[in-house]
Amino acid sequence: MADRFEFTSEEKKETRDLYQKLKSLVGATLMDGDEEKVRAHLNRSVASNQTHRDVFGLNPILFGLQTAQIVVEEIGLKRDCVLAILLHPSVADGFTTIDEVRRDFGESVARILHGLLRIAELYAKNPVVESENFRNLLLSFAEDMRVILIMIADRVNLMRQIRDNNNLEAKREVSEEAAYLYAPLAHKLGLYKLKSELEDLSLKYLEHDVYYMIREKLNATKQSRDTYISSFIGPIEEKLKAAGLKFHMKGRTKSIHSIWQKMKKQKCAFEGIYDLFAIRIIIDSPLEKEKMQCWQAYSIVTDMYQPNPKRLRDWLSVPKSNGYESLHITVLGPEKKWVEVQIRTERMDEIAERGVAAHWRYKGIKGETGLDEWLTNIRNILETSDDLQVMDQFKMDLYEDEVFVFTPKGDLFKFPKGATVLDFAYYIHSKVGNCCTGARINNKVVTFREQLHSGDQVEIMTSSTQKPKREWLNIVKTSRAKAKIRLALKETQVKEGLFAKEMIERKFKNKKIELEESLMARVIKKLNYKEVSDFYKQIADGILDVNTVIDTYLELQSKDSNTGNEQPARSAEEFSLQNDNEHLTPSNDDVLVIDRNLKGVDYQLARCCQPIYGDDVFGFVTVSGGIKIHRCDCPNASELRKRFGYRIVRARWSGKGSSKYSITLRVIGNDDIGIVNNLTSIISKDEKLILRSISIDSNDGLFRGNLVVMLDDTSRLETLIKKLRTVKGVKQVERI
Repeated sequence: MADRFEFTSEEKKETRDLYQKLKSLVGATLMDGDEEKVRAHLNRSVASNQTHRDVFGLNPILFGLQTAQIVVEEIGLKRDCVLAILLHPSVADGFTTIDEVRRDFGESVARILHGLLRIAELYAKNPVVESENFRNLLLSFAEDMRVILIMIADRVNLMRQIRDNNNLEAKREVSEEAAYLYAPLAHKLGLYKLKSELEDLSLKYLEHDVYYMIREKLNATKQSRDTYISSFIGPIEEKLKAAGLKFHMKGRTKSIHSIWQKMKKQKCAFEGIYDLFAIRIIIDSPLEKEKMQCWQAYSIVTDMYQPNPKRLRDWLSVPKSNGYESLHITVLGPEKKWVEVQIRTERMDEIAERGVAAHWRYKGIKGETGLDEWLTNIRNILETSDDLQVMDQFKMDLYEDEVFVFTPKGDLFKFPKGATVLDFAYYIHSKVGNCCTGARINNKVVTFREQLHSGDQVEIMTSSTQKPKREWLNIVKTSRAKAKIRLALKETQVKEGLFAKEMIERKFKNKKIELEESLMARVIKKLNYKEVSDFYKQIADGILDVNTVIDTYLELQSKDSNTGNEQPARSAEEFSLQNDNEHLTPSNDDVLVIDRNLKGVDYQLARCCQPIYGDDVFGFVTVSGGIKIHRCDCPNASELRKRFGYRIVRARWSGKGSSKYSITLRVIGNDDIGIVNNLTSIISKDEKLILRSISIDSNDGLFRGNLVVMLDDTSRLETLIKKLRTVKGVKQVERI
């Protein structure tokens, strides 16, 4: 059985004193019955042995009263926060519930307690707190800003109480969290006094020797520092009074932690830090004269002491986005020492010192979108309110567009609202994303489509058989995940395309069918595929049968053999056989001699190079037994000779008839007015030329066009090309 909880005599006395002090501070804000209910609750908690000391052996009731005192005196919070602090240990230990608190003390107290419990759950996940993401998650989890303020006060109190504690490991962990997490939070919210105390105590516990070295040097130089401040401000006071300004001045020494940071940054000893203190001039000025009187004070100070223009910070003309207004200058004072001087009015100083409205970005703390406006709203509330009761209804929606989630190891990542498990997987690694099948969120199995929520602990599940799919692009939210999915799809597409291509080539080879790329492109179009990649993917997936492709290919090939735009296939029997040296008499058709005057051989003019009478040509024996006639300079000629040299036969033109041939000319030139008319007029003037089509594309002052012309032979072609090249503006004419 656990030891029974008991108060020591010192704890009893301190508890009574603190209770009475808090009662006097917040008594006006308490409701009827509040005090009696809280006292009865705490007495029952102790009597039922539901109260337990923490890892440092601290009394939770006394500790709560101490934290409440900080919250009231340093921050200005009242009834709801004090009650939430005092009731929190009982709710956390299960002695009472939030519903009971809501019934006895109201919704506001219950909401604060709910936020404190949520953050306790967050800590239970063992997060890595040394990150900006965790600070932001903490802010979003708190729901009500007062929860964060209470937590900062709680950590300040804890740091004060563990000064002489012997639990060194727990003390180190608490101090590191104070430095990494709570001090920056206090800075963001403008709680400078608490922020400095957290930093100094953290330094004291984590780097004992450094802390005491700086403290001793500060103490040793205090008298000379005070003397110097007096000599510096004395002449300024006289000048300011002579100018008729109402003001007061004060000097502040930098915190020990701040001095240590400067020593590290500047890589110098304590004696090398020149700005150990700053002078603040606070003017009592009417609103309409604030800027004028601040600049008047600036003029007086800079007339007396040489300013450093690089160190001027003018937040009067353009206040900081959080409302902070002040003039900061650095001047060369007596003994050639640099001194920072801050000039502001009473109103500006009050806003800057009140806490949550302060210039939280000052000195290196980087903020995020939305925080400025949020803090400015709070500043406005503070300016128009006597206390912070107004914030009871204030809901914090600062990070409503972001979610923060944990890995199983406690690492924390930020995602846009609406991000899914798949986004998380691709954030970890491309391979993890590509193989993702789902996840365990808070130990519950979900699909990869599941949306993430702040505080989720996510463990990705993968499978080696899983592959990215195009529809995944509609699931993910982040551009990073989309880019990785597209890359994976592209790589898969290439692999599938190569596999499918090899499969088709193998099948065609087995059936002894010649595979032509141009004809295969028509097959793909005929099978209603807009993208070649989709065609190959369907083959790789087994959805499209290769035999269907072959049948369609043969169908188109057969159709081309019987009909088409070019010269129809003809039999060699129509022509008289001759010797190589014989010249055939003209007939209605051109005569082509194939190999050694073979009879009964079909031939067809190849589409790829469009041979015409007069071209040097050769024949290629196709699988179907026919012959295709190619130009010797055909783009495919070298490949055909290399791979299928045994199927090459000789061919030559042997007689000229009346046949006309279709050829395509590419023309490139300057995009001048009338150039197209000049080109077409040359063709139309020649009765033996027929212009079948023309297509022109113009870009950046140049045009590129294809002319399809019907003509007799190569001699007429050469004549046409020469004429077209004479047209003004034409740069290039070539046969394709």
